[in-house]
Amino acid sequence: MVETILDYLNAKHYGDPIPEALEDVFDKEDYQKSQEYQKTNYRFGLLSSSFSIILTLVFLVFGGFEWADQLARSFSGNEIIITLIFFGVLTIGSDILSTPFSYYQTFVIEERFGFNKSTKKLFFTDKLKGWLLMAMLGGGVITLAMLFYQWAGPKFWLYVWGLVTVIIVFMNLFYSKLIVPLFNKQIPLDEGSLKSKIENYASKVGFELKNIFVIDGSKRSTKANAYFSGFGREKRVTLFDTLIKDLDEDEVVAVLAHEVGHYKRKHIIFNLVASVLILGLTLFILSLFINNPEVSKAIGVSQPSFHAALIGFGILYSPISELTSLVMNFLSRKFEFQADDYAKNTFAAMPLVTSLKKLSKKNLSNLTPHPAYVFMHYSHPPLVQRIKNLMA
Repeated sequence: MVETILDYLNAKHYGDPIPEALEDVFDKEDYQKSQEYQKTNYRFGLLSSSFSIILTLVFLVFGGFEWADQLARSFSGNEIIITLIFFGVLTIGSDILSTPFSYYQTFVIEERFGFNKSTKKLFFTDKLKGWLLMAMLGGGVITLAMLFYQWAGPKFWLYVWGLVTVIIVFMNLFYSKLIVPLFNKQIPLDEGSLKSKIENYASKVGFELKNIFVIDGSKRSTKANAYFSGFGREKRVTLFDTLIKDLDEDEVVAVLAHEVGHYKRKHIIFNLVASVLILGLTLFILSLFINNPEVSKAIGVSQPSFHAALIGFGILYSPISELTSLVMNFLSRKFEFQADDYAKNTFAAMPLVTSLKKLSKKNLSNLTPHPAYVFMHYSHPPLVQRIKNLMA
């Protein structure tokens, strides 16, 4: 209900006049196109979220979780295998049911507004790769969690916390080397003036940078991005080929300077530590409920089990999860201002301003979001606030 109200309030602002500081982002035709894009996504979001809610309610009311539990038990009497089958049925089944929505989003909405570059073959190949990764990583974590639960009893959460923390740190270090190549090609940035400017900037601010890669994001979308990953010797900057195409060299360096700002201000370490602490809190609370048969019964499963209690806990825990997301988004918006300030002070404000405007225009961004929607959902400040901060 709250989400629906926030979406409605945000949608009511779509027709607002462009803020004075952003009047040069869109001409009249492009602004109308951006508003139509936002409205289309709003209507589609209502449809897809309603489907998700109805599906969950149907599962709860008509014994869907009990059916999945009995189906899993018909294959084996081993609790670990039962758990893996149970989650496999629910996860893949849910993904299959949601595939028509993601297909429509990609090949109708994104296609209509000129963003989509993906093919149907690539779309479904990505799906299969995602399932395989989910089976390997998710299945492995669930298996070890069950083993810890059977071995350590109520203290299992400590071992699961340690396991997942190791995975989180490992993924932060090696995600770009191990996972990204399964979906995209990454090549070192070619020698030339852009690479020289990036290296000169990195040397100026004392940022050791040997790994600058370009990723072929254009094979799926025209939208541009850049991101920083890893730390220590494994840190690297990845630039989307669309970013290099859409921005001039100083603007690319300004975007990079913003990412370096996150590293220098310890935002990456903070987010890593915060995610680990939140994970620990979640697992501790889970340990208090996991042996309560009422949690399994709450989702209609007659035979209490680890997997049923996990699903029930996930539903009951969602309000706390929303609260932690709210806090993290608030901090993330502050971090974005700090990274912008770092880029302004160590490079220049104007190239970052123009790059943000170009990317907002290219992505048909909403320039007039409702403040309540921003407070609840935005991990980045609205563009007008970032521009005013950079120009101050």
